[in-house]
Amino acid sequence: MIFYFSGTGNSAWVARQLAEGQQEELLAISDEMGKEKCYELKEGEKVGFVFPVYAWGPPAIVLGFIHQLKMAVRPEYLFFVCTCGDDTGLTAHVFSAAIKKKGWQCACGYSVTMPNTYVSLPGFDVDEKDVEDRKVQNAKARVGFINGELTRRVRMKKFDCYEGGMPFSKTYLLRPLFNAFLMSPKPFHATDACIGCKKCEKVCPVHNITVADRPQWGGNCTHCLACYHICPTHAVQYGKATRTKGQYKRNF
Repeated sequence: MIFYFSGTGNSAWVARQLAEGQQEELLAISDEMGKEKCYELKEGEKVGFVFPVYAWGPPAIVLGFIHQLKMAVRPEYLFFVCTCGDDTGLTAHVFSAAIKKKGWQCACGYSVTMPNTYVSLPGFDVDEKDVEDRKVQNAKARVGFINGELTRRVRMKKFDCYEGGMPFSKTYLLRPLFNAFLMSPKPFHATDACIGCKKCEKVCPVHNITVADRPQWGGNCTHCLACYHICPTHAVQYGKATRTKGQYKRNF
């Protein structure tokens, strides 16, 4: 079985390719979260996790799900694939540490570079169209490679992730600050351009948005920005930071 979390669709696309290639069941973490459930594993069944990198680490919802996750037997072969716009920092270390706390072992892990979707800080924006197209084409080849590795049940001594520069500082110094001060849903709002289409409400993976006249954000926000990117009129904004930013609307 493959558990995945996705906001704008990049990780969902990767998860679908892997589930098809490995002939494994696909389960959305946002749907499974909070269930009092013990997952049964068939003999030889793989257990995978697919998720985006948020501030050089796994999203909090993914780590929370791993903490609650119960399996009837110890997974024989467990892996992860993370998607990122640029680098991963020490995402692999954070993920594998969470797995070790369960008494399990992570056999292998990979990163897949995908189009940028984070736009909530100065200096961050979506990619130009040619860059986006190139990343998607490269990602298709990368996922094909990963499917081959998983079929062979490769076991790694070192994870195949693009950490980038200063990975320790990014993951263990900047990431806690980001999570503490830059993950609040309070700056989200809708401008007068809002047409009340409720697309933001429907796309939110954690059902944190309700739309009456205009969308209202609750406190259970993963900062995936799915609501921002799907808005057909660019009415959803995050404070003043996103007014001149682009939107990511890739349909795989």
